[in-house]
Amino acid sequence: MSGGGRAECDPAVMRVGDRVDVAALAAKLATMRPQLDERQWRLLLGVEANAIGRGGIALVARAAGVSLTTVSKGARQAREGVVAAGRVRAPGAGRPRAERAQPGILEALESLVAPDSRGDPMSPLRWTTKSLSHLVKGLAGVGYVVSDTTVLRMLQVLGYRLMKTFKTKEGRQHPDRDAQFRRINDTAAQFLAAGDPVVSVDTKKKELVGEYAQGGREWQPQGQPVQVNGHDFPTGVPKAIPYGVFDLAANEGFVSVGVDHDTAPFAVNAIRTWWRRTGAARYPASTRLLITADSGGSNGYRLRAWKVELAKLAAEIGRDITVAHYPTGASKWNKVEHRLFSFISINWRGRPLTDYQVVIETIAATTTKTGLTVEAVLDEGIYPTGVKVTNAQMKAVPLTPHDFHGEWNYTIHKGPDTEPAPAKQTRAKLIK
Repeated sequence: MSGGGRAECDPAVMRVGDRVDVAALAAKLATMRPQLDERQWRLLLGVEANAIGRGGIALVARAAGVSLTTVSKGARQAREGVVAAGRVRAPGAGRPRAERAQPGILEALESLVAPDSRGDPMSPLRWTTKSLSHLVKGLAGVGYVVSDTTVLRMLQVLGYRLMKTFKTKEGRQHPDRDAQFRRINDTAAQFLAAGDPVVSVDTKKKELVGEYAQGGREWQPQGQPVQVNGHDFPTGVPKAIPYGVFDLAANEGFVSVGVDHDTAPFAVNAIRTWWRRTGAARYPASTRLLITADSGGSNGYRLRAWKVELAKLAAEIGRDITVAHYPTGASKWNKVEHRLFSFISINWRGRPLTDYQVVIETIAATTTKTGLTVEAVLDEGIYPTGVKVTNAQMKAVPLTPHDFHGEWNYTIHKGPDTEPAPAKQTRAKLIK
């Protein structure tokens, strides 16, 4: 045709004489469809329809296998010159959201997951996890039909997020708990400023020694996990009892690994071993030692044996020992927990502690970016339980309670004119 009609001028339109080659157009559209999103596809159809002219919308719809509405909208948008807005569909396009199609579904979903509904005997999810699939079933039980994806989106709209339990409740808290925290901090600052040692002590969780599973994961060749026993049998299995001494000034840890029982004599012997191996040389001019400890366990403030053993230690090293206990339920604030024990747990994650050698070497290899170093020894001593401390033994302890909560804060004196005893062999030994 001469004169240049719109259809002949546009090379995108394929004609045979004056007729559009529908087969060729359909083949071209089929080739382009997988490469385009919905918006781009709609605009391509509109451009083709505009190029054909009259009857182009119906012809393109037939060739592409789409509705007339889709082609008509694309043709209009192509003529108007739609500016890309970063989205495929126009605002409001697509199926209506579940909240509009099924009124009341948000309220029904919140009734299943709201905190104040937990424990409701009428709740269908009282005794099960609130997973997406269970929530879908719970909504179906009250007449709402949605998918897992829709439930996830609605939970986010309602302000819910996946969260694990958060350990913050300490049970009954002592009214002077915060005041004791401040006192411990102030006392430690005074000791450190004077060049006197401050150590944080506690017993780490007992560990089974043998081919038993450890929490956490470690890199291994694909398909070759470390194989361990399928069950833990606590009775008769050797246990490692790590007692930690964390030196605040030096950022250095010391761990005595016991093989018998976690008793006060074992705890104090760990401190004694630390002093003889490290403390005495590091703090030769000191006149006192500050120990921060939990309220319970082998170093509990009610434990008579703890104080009797500390009195022996004070006399041996020729220094007064001041003790500050954290209130009950506040053990996580004790620095040995998060400055030493947490990194030991990270270091042996996913690794079975097959023997005491592995325990000692793994603890001793623990380091941090802030410069933490750790020494570990094995204490093969026998520490029987149930040993009674008499009133006479307690009376002989040179203990002075402090004015503020003397049960938590006290000083055990070295005794009159006590000279430091020469170093002697202890029952703890270093494994190399």
